[in-house]
Amino acid sequence: MNLIDTHCHLTFEPLADDVPGVLERSRQAGVTAWITVGTSLADSRKAVELAGRHENLYASVGIHPHDAKDADGAAMAELKEIARGDRVMAIGETGLDFHYNFSKQPDQKRVFVAHLEMAKELALPVIVHSRNAFEETLEILDRHGDGLKGVVFHCFGGSAEQARQLLDRGYYVSFTGVVTFKNAQTAREAAAAVPMGRLMVETDCPYMSPEPVRSRKPNEPALMVHTARFLAELKGLSIDEFAAQSTQTAVRFFRLPL
Repeated sequence: MNLIDTHCHLTFEPLADDVPGVLERSRQAGVTAWITVGTSLADSRKAVELAGRHENLYASVGIHPHDAKDADGAAMAELKEIARGDRVMAIGETGLDFHYNFSKQPDQKRVFVAHLEMAKELALPVIVHSRNAFEETLEILDRHGDGLKGVVFHCFGGSAEQARQLLDRGYYVSFTGVVTFKNAQTAREAAAAVPMGRLMVETDCPYMSPEPVRSRKPNEPALMVHTARFLAELKGLSIDEFAAQSTQTAVRFFRLPL
């Protein structure tokens, strides 16, 4: 079994203190490749540097909507240079977060569009964060998404109908351990609606450990096997079948040289 954690934050504490140990535990569990996702300029630099030091570890670079207020023209120009690294497989995470509104909504929208334009210029797919802003996120993608190499909505918590709207646009949907939570029926219905050719799996670690280890902190890639087993059962697949199909989808989407 070879799964890919398509969205983790190995530069975040406390995982950053023991990356070799985190990766070894992950390999032993059957999660054998990873994409560590940048959320700021400094974090994106760290992600690229870390990816360069470990086999099968890749990076995505971006400025999270929480920090959009700090993403001026100079910051976006520097991010573009970071994104040219050969271990960078995607732009993001980027998008809109109207739950916290740590940055003003106009700033979030401006920076989201800038990420999309960057992704088109560099021919990279985009990892989208959308919270309490589904319609607004789609509106921007509908206006600025032509020419993108791929779009994945990460940590998806929307409805099956919203998932179908993404599928209709050719987008991909990624699920975390949240889908295993007892109160996550909506997420399960969405996962059931997404075909394996468009479905990916992630930890978003160090957050959101899955059941039955939900109380374990921090979350880490090794624990993603619980999410994968849950989704495999939901899809009526063996874990090996689910791993093979979801890995194939991730390799194709991110164009991973595995």
